[in-house]
This record gives sequence, structure tokens and C-alpha cells, in this order.
Amino acid sequence: MTDLTAMFTDLVRLETRLYNVLDARLKVEHDLPLGQFEFLRFIASRDTARVFDLAREVAITVGATSKAVDRMEAAGRIRRIANPDDRRSSLLELTPAGAEILAAATPTVEAELRTWIGSVLPAGVIEQLATSLSMLRQRAETDHRTDRTEPKTTT
Repeated sequence: MTDLTAMFTDLVRLETRLYNVLDARLKVEHDLPLGQFEFLRFIASRDTARVFDLAREVAITVGATSKAVDRMEAAGRIRRIANPDDRRSSLLELTPAGAEILAAATPTVEAELRTWIGSVLPAGVIEQLATSLSMLRQRAETDHRTDRTEPKTTT
């Protein structure tokens, strides 16, 4: 029987180490932290997004997301536009500079991931792993206990 705790530890340590190497390379080659790359990629995939949408996607608080958005806006990578459906919120969209840095950084991320994953695992195993991780992520995203868009309070 598989030791699920050991598997979890392997998954977390792998994610941490891959995140660190990708973050360092993006900062050196593109002056772009990996967290901002993820935000840009998410916004680009949807044309626009709300801060709340980003927070849910990356499973962090709205406050932390808002601070990151402020930094990206100050760097000229995204802009806020009025939300025509809700005047209390704004929508985020990439600026031309944001689209440009995302386009430049994407091959860097893909090359690094090919080095760490694609060169180790056969294509069929990668497909199976991708499918399995997607299923596990979907399961986690449907459980309210994994939601970190707002700070949890204790009673």
C-alpha cells in the first residue's frame, strides 16, 4: 500500500523546489517573479479577471492578491478597468507590456519544466500525472475547507 503521507511530502517538496528554481530563473531573465507570471497567465487566459477570481485561482486571500495586483499595476503589467456589471469592483486586464513579458517568459518556464519533468518522465506518464493532478485539484477546489480567499476566523 502506498504511504500517502510520504507521497504528500514528495509532492510538496517537489513543488517548493520547482517553484524556487522557476522563480529564480524568471527573476534573472525577465525581472518577473513566478507569482506575477501566474497572475499574468490567468488574466491572459480570460481577457479580464477580478481580484477575487485571481485569489480563488491561486488559493490565497483577496488582501494578498490585491497587494500583488497593486505591484503589477505599478509595474505597468496590468490595468484596472471599470466592471460594467458591478460598479463596486474592477476588472484586470493585461497591458501591452504585460502581454509582452508574458510572451517572453512563457518559453523560459516551459523550457525549465521540460528539464525537470519532461526529461525524467516518459510522455505517457506525464499525461497520466497531469490527468491525476487535475482530478485531485478539482476535488480540492470543490471543498470549502481549501478556500483561502478570505482569512479564516475561529470561534
